[in-house]
Amino acid sequence: MPARAKACLWQAEQMSNDREALLDKHELAQLAWDCAQVAGHFLQEQRPKSLSIDTKSSGSDLVSEMDRGAEQLIVERITSQRPKDAILGEEGADRSGTSGVRWIIDPLDGTVNYLFGIPLWGVSIGVEINGVMAVGVIAIPETQCSYVGITGVGAFRVEAEIVQQLHVRPASSLSYALVATGFGYSAERRRLQAEVLTGIIPNIADIRRSGCAVVDLCWLASGVIDAYFEIGLNPWDYSAGALIVELAGGRVTAPIDGDLGKLLVASVPAIFNDFSQLVQDAGAHELLLKESQVS
Repeated sequence: MPARAKACLWQAEQMSNDREALLDKHELAQLAWDCAQVAGHFLQEQRPKSLSIDTKSSGSDLVSEMDRGAEQLIVERITSQRPKDAILGEEGADRSGTSGVRWIIDPLDGTVNYLFGIPLWGVSIGVEINGVMAVGVIAIPETQCSYVGITGVGAFRVEAEIVQQLHVRPASSLSYALVATGFGYSAERRRLQAEVLTGIIPNIADIRRSGCAVVDLCWLASGVIDAYFEIGLNPWDYSAGALIVELAGGRVTAPIDGDLGKLLVASVPAIFNDFSQLVQDAGAHELLLKESQVS
């Protein structure tokens, strides 16, 4: 982590009454930072011109050997320094632990962007302590920006030696809100998600889609957009990003069964209730029911 970023986080830590706990989080944040930077560098430098591609649930759900290589680098670095920690990774890492610390890893979010040369992809690492998210680090290598969130400290954007504390932007009206969302990989899910959008677009300023959940969440935390929702995420997609949003002053909720994986809704505080209700009124719950019937 750049020296200025370390100094900024350390200064924030001095203001806490729980110094010992924050020192532990700072060490976890440093390791998460190192892992994210190493994985990001690997993905940039080792990306071949032609990637061999496997498929998961559908022909357009693209997963390359680069995902697996990046996750292996992260897991090896964590286990070498913290062998008693649990790990959950998108590409198959699933280790139990005894320390009370669990790492939640997305080695490459925005895989399709990565494969097509679009710079909006990232490495996301979240850290739980005793089941509670405590640290989140997201690296967006092509933009040379990283995002760090530590409970009790705050959320920060780091670009070279420039450190900026993050705050969501004020928004007074849903009708002026810029909203981001994502789409699933299967054609049927995208069709159903498009139906939900028809109920949302007339009530907001506009929609944006980066193609990468962690980028959308960082945009919200940075004040670029006002709200974000997505259906069907996994813990590695949102763990670090949702924490960073909350530490930047945003709100995150799971309106359906308290499960962020079913539906994640996040926004600036001023429009949070109205936006959450809008997403539900537009048919997000019905979409999930239709999907379950199709599957």
